[in-house]
Order: sequence, then C-alpha cells, then structure tokens
Amino acid sequence: MGAYRIDVVQGEHLIEIQCSALAAIRDKIRELSADYKMTVVKPIIRKRYITQRKWSQTLGRRLSPKSGGWMNIFEEMVHFVTVFPQPRLTLELLLIDIDEIRRPPKKRWSRKGYRVEDRSLIEVIDQRTLRVPADFYSLLPARIPEEFTTSEMASILQISRSFAQQIAYCLRESGAAKAIGKTGNAIQYQRIEQCSRAA
Repeated sequence: MGAYRIDVVQGEHLIEIQCSALAAIRDKIRELSADYKMTVVKPIIRKRYITQRKWSQTLGRRLSPKSGGWMNIFEEMVHFVTVFPQPRLTLELLLIDIDEIRRPPKKRWSRKGYRVEDRSLIEVIDQRTLRVPADFYSLLPARIPEEFTTSEMASILQISRSFAQQIAYCLRESGAAKAIGKTGNAIQYQRIEQCSRAA
C-alpha cells in the first residue's frame, strides 16, 4: 500500500506476516494502521529441529536445546509498544515448531560456523490474539498480584529481574499497568485489567 509491500490485502484489511523482528516494521505498521485495519501475524518458535546437511547428504537431525514460549514476545514488544495498542491493530501470535536446515558456511571465517538454508513449519501449537493491553496478561504462565514489583514478578514467573523489567516496561507503556509508588527503591506497579482499545 503506497510505498509499502503487504503480504495479504483483503479490501481495507491488511495482513502482515512477520517472522523477523517486530521493530523492523514498527514505522510501517504505525503509518498503515492509521488508515487501515491491520493484523500482524507473529510466529514464536517453541521447538527448533535442526537438520545438518552437506552437499546432498543429511548428516543428522537434533532438537535445539533452546526452547521458546509466549513470554518471548516481550523481548520484541519493548521496541513495539509505541505502536501497540492501536484501534485498528491486532497481533496474532502463533506458537510453532519448525525444522531448520543448516549447511556449512560459504566463507570459512563465518562466525556461526553454519548458514541456514531453509526453515519449514512442522506444527502450529497454539495461538494468542492481542487487541488490548490487558491481553498481555494471557501470555504470562502465572498470575501476578494486583500490585507488584519487578522482583516479585521475577520470582513468580521464575525469570530474571532484567526480563521482568522488560515485561513491566511493556505493561506500563501499553497501559496494562501503572506505576503507583515505590517500595524502597523498587517501583510498585498496579495491574489495569479494564483496558479498551486506544482511541
């Protein structure tokens, strides 16, 4: 639309499938969602099966020790909360398993020691829809209290304090929580459950 390429156009409804970082489409989505109904489909990788190939041979297949979940989206949302929420914007999150084909690098000095030739979808495990700020709470594996600090959140969710701070930033900037004071040097937050779409 205009200067932008869109994956799917259904009349006034635009659908963008974003496998890479949300920050890369931040300005694009901000501009288009002012005039069009926008849906951003964002896959989150739960399990990654790695197939090693060289020439025409398959050398092996293994499951990556790294696994993902719904909370991973907050690592990207810290760069996207200036766009979400918007009245015409919906985020569709897909939890998926993929197969990743790797080959030896074309250049010997490659830092990774491999290059990704292809990725293919194995299965869509689950789906979450984000329309309003309070929808962020559906991504957390445990309920956090009405009032909380990032230290308390980290303990409840069994995550690092720095990650809890990222989540709290997203909740605050989107309108899903607000700062209400301090407990010692720690900021005290309060949940805001009744969040309507931004006007």
